[in-house]
Amino acid sequence: MASVNPPVCDFGWQAPDFSLQNIDGSMISRDLIMGKNGLLVMFICNHCPYVKAIFPRLVNDVLELKMLGVNTVAIMSNDPADYPEDSFENMQKVAHQMEFSFPYLWDKTQSVAKAYNAVCTPDFFGFNNKAELQYRGRFDESRKDTAPHSTRDLFHAMKQIAETGVGPKEQVASIGCSIKWSNL
Repeated sequence: MASVNPPVCDFGWQAPDFSLQNIDGSMISRDLIMGKNGLLVMFICNHCPYVKAIFPRLVNDVLELKMLGVNTVAIMSNDPADYPEDSFENMQKVAHQMEFSFPYLWDKTQSVAKAYNAVCTPDFFGFNNKAELQYRGRFDESRKDTAPHSTRDLFHAMKQIAETGVGPKEQVASIGCSIKWSNL
C-alpha cells in the first residue's frame, strides 16, 4: 500500500454538494449536514491502517467539534470489489463498533471523491459555515501508530474555523492510503 499526500488547502474553494446514502439508509446532503459554524468532510475507509490508527481519537474529537457547532460527515469512496473490508455492510459494522456519532456515507459511484479531488484516506476538508474550504491538513502528527503527545491539528483548525470562519495559514498535509478507484 503506497501512501499519498493530498494537495494543500485551496482557501475559499466552495464545497461541492452531494447526496449520498448513509449506513442507516437515509440520504444525506451537504446542506442537510452543515453545522452552524462549519462542516468537516472526511474521506475514510475501513481497511486503511492510517484511518484505523486514529479512529478512537477521531470519534472523540468529532463529539467535541459538535459542541462548537461544527458537524461532521465521513464518506467512503473505495471500490469494495477489490477491498471487501470496505463494503457497505462492513461500513455499518465499523460505525457501530466505533460508535460513530456522524453519518458514514457510501460514495458508490466515486463521483463525490472526484468532485472534492480526494486522494487518500484519511483526507480531511474543513469548511466554514459558508461552505468555504479553510482546512485540508492532517489529523495530527501520528501516522499508522499513535504519536505520544500529538498536537490535535484537525481539532484546533476546526475550532479556529468555528470561532473565526478562517482556518490556520500553516497546515501540514494528511497522509494515507490512496483511494481505491474503480476500473469501470
